[in-house]
Amino acid sequence: MTTAQPAHDDFLIFADHLADTSRAMLLEACQHRPQVQIKADASFVTSADRAVETALRNMIMARFPNHGILGEEFDNVNTDAEFVWVLDPIDGTAPFIAGIPVYGTLIGLAWQGRPFLGVMDHPVTADRWCGVSSRFATRNGAPVRVRPCAALQEAFVTCSNVDFMSPADQARFARIRQRARYVQYGGSCYAYGVLASGHTDLAIDGGLAPFDVYACAAVIEGAGGRVTDWQGAPLSFDMTGTVIAAGDPCRLSEALALLQG
Repeated sequence: MTTAQPAHDDFLIFADHLADTSRAMLLEACQHRPQVQIKADASFVTSADRAVETALRNMIMARFPNHGILGEEFDNVNTDAEFVWVLDPIDGTAPFIAGIPVYGTLIGLAWQGRPFLGVMDHPVTADRWCGVSSRFATRNGAPVRVRPCAALQEAFVTCSNVDFMSPADQARFARIRQRARYVQYGGSCYAYGVLASGHTDLAIDGGLAPFDVYACAAVIEGAGGRVTDWQGAPLSFDMTGTVIAAGDPCRLSEALALLQG
């Protein structure tokens, strides 16, 4: 396994093109009442989720036939490949159904199984975060950077929904809630974008899959932050579902100590 990251320019241009496609489709779809189904895991799925992922998969397979694809709505393809695209066509399907504009499309590219490149596109607010892990991150083309946080007691924390956590993980998260200055709920993937932009300090979630977080992780790590599971381990395709993103690495170790009890 090599250690030097590959060139990213062509991949990022292509990912931006994928995001243009998904944005156009979602701006059209949000004008209509979605067709909603309930999946086996009790989560929502709409015809727009499946249509967007199908379009992105077709574009990827045409351009990079040797790459893998890991997506939310359809079977994974060639996930042992060096490069694997990690897709969530609508992260925040429930907000999309409700018309709350915090949903977006997550387009990640994993290299050797780890988050490498990410695009987080939010069609209604016209926000797009792009990033390459350990290199850079932008919001609508302008560079962004995470902010320092002097202590956990001063931290602004986000959490998509504690109901996604197991009862044991909810108890662990309560330690963070009791220590931090404030916890904002319900931001979906938008919460990870504002962390990368230096507006918040920690994003903590449970019950996530790689397609929920790989793009976000690449952007946040490109902006100078850190993303791990609650044990402090790097994200992987067989991740356990817990995720913590920190703008200030010093707060990561402090938060992990609370989560681990």
